[in-house]
Amino acid sequence: MGRANKVVLAYSGGVDTSVCIPYLKEEWGIQEVITFAADLGQGDELEPIRAKALEAGASQSLVGDLIQPFIEEFAFPAIRANALYEGRYPLSTALARPLIARRLVEVAREIGADAVAHGCTGKGNDQVRFDVAIAALAPDLKVLTPAREWGMSREETIAYGERCGIPAPVSKKSPYSIDLNLLGRSIEAGPLEDPMVAPPEEVFAMTVSIDQAPDQAEEIEIGFEAGNPVTINGQSLSPVEMIREANRLAGRHGIGRLDMIENRVVGIKSREIYETPGLLLLIQAHQELESLTLAADVLRSKRQLEMQWADLVYQGLWFGPLKDALDGFMDRTQDHVNGVVRLRLQKGTAAVIGRGSTSSSLYVPEMASYGSEDQFDHRAAEGFIYVWGLPTRLWSASQRRSS
Repeated sequence: MGRANKVVLAYSGGVDTSVCIPYLKEEWGIQEVITFAADLGQGDELEPIRAKALEAGASQSLVGDLIQPFIEEFAFPAIRANALYEGRYPLSTALARPLIARRLVEVAREIGADAVAHGCTGKGNDQVRFDVAIAALAPDLKVLTPAREWGMSREETIAYGERCGIPAPVSKKSPYSIDLNLLGRSIEAGPLEDPMVAPPEEVFAMTVSIDQAPDQAEEIEIGFEAGNPVTINGQSLSPVEMIREANRLAGRHGIGRLDMIENRVVGIKSREIYETPGLLLLIQAHQELESLTLAADVLRSKRQLEMQWADLVYQGLWFGPLKDALDGFMDRTQDHVNGVVRLRLQKGTAAVIGRGSTSSSLYVPEMASYGSEDQFDHRAAEGFIYVWGLPTRLWSASQRRSS
């Protein structure tokens, strides 16, 4: 099609991205397709994925370790923002897309490519995230989207790949579409497309079922500095180690499963199954510590802006101006979010049973106590209530006069 000569393709090893390689070359006349697969801590062996791209016709197959920036630059800001899309989903997949897009642009610059490509379909969220992020970072680069334009059904795509020597990765025994990284798993398609069908146990891998979770509760303490989780049970952990350990602890108690009807960016609803044990655990603990260390008006304003922050990330606007401005607010609020939160993990629940901060707590026992140490001036309440209730009394009086 004469669109580009050298293209960098975001590559996962799945059917769509694999078929993109011969399709770009044979149907669109692309001379070189260089694939890039991101290691986001998904635990997959990436060497077979790299080899599969070469077998499918890629001239180069690159693999990049993005685990550390993924956690430090994307996951930890989401924890500080208590980011939960529609109040539930902690954006485990969405957070990875702007990082992959950023690296795609960097690779394209390094090898002199004049386009980047991805295998996203026309009704998913990832197409929006990739296209918008790439346009923000490199508006001069072309973005090629063969899966959005080839018009093939899933079955036709698999058949096209088989004609090109690409084996189908999906069998009747495993009909699910799964995205995986260190933060969690998303599972969709197959029988899960019926929102009345309960997800079978086979779709879960990071969490045990509640039935299989230990009967004995486990108490843990998570420590934070400037809003970032830094310790578990007093042991200092790197950001990547923190996520791995939080996943392990929450997962073995059956914590972190989500089954939700989600509103996609393109306007349709989809049924999504998520496993995000560590991320949900850390966000819950962080929220609790903020209740102790943030002033009431800051806390209320932040809760409203957290929803907007999560929406922007979900909608692919990580590199946009509003997200940038909200980052400044989020970062400023975290200066004094220091302390520990104690949780009891048992049978699918994480219950907060304690919280404390030696340097940043706004909880003053002498003011809150009803005991002999009470220092609150009870007599001051009468004047406060008079002034506080004055607008209500004036309004009420006007209503009585007009009735």
